[in-house]
Amino acid sequence: MSLSGLAGFLAAYVRSMRLYYAFITGVAGWLGVSYYQYVAGSPGLIARSTIARTVEVPTPDEKKLVILVILFLSWGINQVINDYLGLAEDRINAPRRPMVTGELDPDKALLLTGFLLAAAGLVTWLYLEPVALIPLGLGILLNVVYEHAKAWGILANVVFGLMISMCCLFGYFACGPTGTYFLTRSRISVLVIVAVMNGLMTFYTYFKDYAGDKAAGKRTVVVRSGLEKSRLIAVPSAFLPSALFVVLYFGFRTIEIDLNRVFVILGLLTVFLEVWTGVLYFRNPRGRMTYDSLITNFRACACGQAALLALFNPELGMMLFIFSYVFIGFLFSLHSDAKA
Repeated sequence: MSLSGLAGFLAAYVRSMRLYYAFITGVAGWLGVSYYQYVAGSPGLIARSTIARTVEVPTPDEKKLVILVILFLSWGINQVINDYLGLAEDRINAPRRPMVTGELDPDKALLLTGFLLAAAGLVTWLYLEPVALIPLGLGILLNVVYEHAKAWGILANVVFGLMISMCCLFGYFACGPTGTYFLTRSRISVLVIVAVMNGLMTFYTYFKDYAGDKAAGKRTVVVRSGLEKSRLIAVPSAFLPSALFVVLYFGFRTIEIDLNRVFVILGLLTVFLEVWTGVLYFRNPRGRMTYDSLITNFRACACGQAALLALFNPELGMMLFIFSYVFIGFLFSLHSDAKA
């Protein structure tokens, strides 16, 4: 491959990564990283919780940087696999995507993806924590399962939500040793909320893909229900993550951290973004706006995860909320072609 050919291949590969999604996996994973630091800094009881340090130690900055790079690039690398498996519907939904047009050679793209995933696994094994290979591997597996699960309605949303929740586990386990590899009810609760947020985000993305998914036999929730019925549940569905948090926190009391003002403010802003996403898809279930509304959808998901992080690190939660909101908009603006 010539130098110019290599440059063109890499440019097409990066476009296929759709980096505005990177904040979804990045912030989800950083939730796990920050929680580990929270536990590592806890000599005993914190607030009303039973969280206590065992063998956890603060993670060096250079290790956190490596984890951050893996997390933020994981979406894009896996997206190439997703594009390969979804070529049938993409020929209708996104005919100008590099892999559909032939600009990105599928075999070479998969080879590069395999190399990058192997490198991430090797770094995790040798430099981070070997146990983090479990959520890393499960995340890759769930990405493959997801494309096939799209034929089974809401199962695809469940699989996608579980896939992103693996980022939380990877972030936590990659940070250092821990004496609590098992999942407590508090950790399970947060993972469930992250999964629901991402499953909901995926539901809204199906509006723009309705025609291609239907033609390719992908029976997503929107295809099964139809556009008119789906638009009617778009707004009520937006309340699912916040309603789930209220039930788990105040009803079952499974999240064992006291609320703080930053979390409350960011949480309310997240609810607004989620509800506004639902309103946008209620008003525009078809047409160009189903693509343009994705920016609000992605912001709601990433910012919601940042709000959860603010439960135990308010300052970082606020920073990630702002960064996610700003840079998702910036990166999305670089992908203005809805068919690419």
